[in-house]
Amino acid sequence: MIRHPLHSLPVAALAAAAVAWFSFHPVPAPADEDDGFVDLFDGESLEGWIVPDNQRVWRVDDGSIARRPAGGYIWTEGTYGDFILELEFKISRGCNSGVFFRADRSNPVQAGLEIQVLDSHGRDPGKHQQGALYDAAAPLVNSAKPAGEWQTMRLHAEGPKLVVHINDEKVLDLDLDDWDTAGKNPDGSDNKYNKALKDFPREGHIGFQDHGADVWYRNVRLKELN
Repeated sequence: MIRHPLHSLPVAALAAAAVAWFSFHPVPAPADEDDGFVDLFDGESLEGWIVPDNQRVWRVDDGSIARRPAGGYIWTEGTYGDFILELEFKISRGCNSGVFFRADRSNPVQAGLEIQVLDSHGRDPGKHQQGALYDAAAPLVNSAKPAGEWQTMRLHAEGPKLVVHINDEKVLDLDLDDWDTAGKNPDGSDNKYNKALKDFPREGHIGFQDHGADVWYRNVRLKELN
């Protein structure tokens, strides 16, 4: 048997050789998953957000962006195209809300995309249930927690590609270019949009919908990809 020269070294010498080798061949540090993320909400004020004329609609409540009774969406001042958005949300019983993105504030329903936020724990997945691309694509699974529990969302939008996780489960993985006909989904069902989703803006505001029920958003952060 041919023995490697290191086999004849004592343990102490082997250790010293290993230290010397790694000093010249360092192991790459693991990638920092937080690298590039910025907070869109600091937990203390609504600076950086556009609130409705009625300033009392949205408020800061124990580190969250919280809705009060009365109507109106809340929007980021900045606009974003390709990004990863992470946040936590909590809904009240019967809540209907949504996370809008790439939206035109003047007409978000017809010039913006919405990930549905809804009290839909235990329901069958559908195009109007939590995790759906509203009226366009049902979630792959219903990962909704009961009302009153904090939940997580991770939204990855890059060009036409859209991937969404809710509570660490993938609920959407789609290509917006597949929506090439106004008022129609790729599966042949109708939707409410007056133009094809592939023609929707690829950059716009991020917003939280007020649809008549209390909802809370916190730990809102974003990483731009371009």
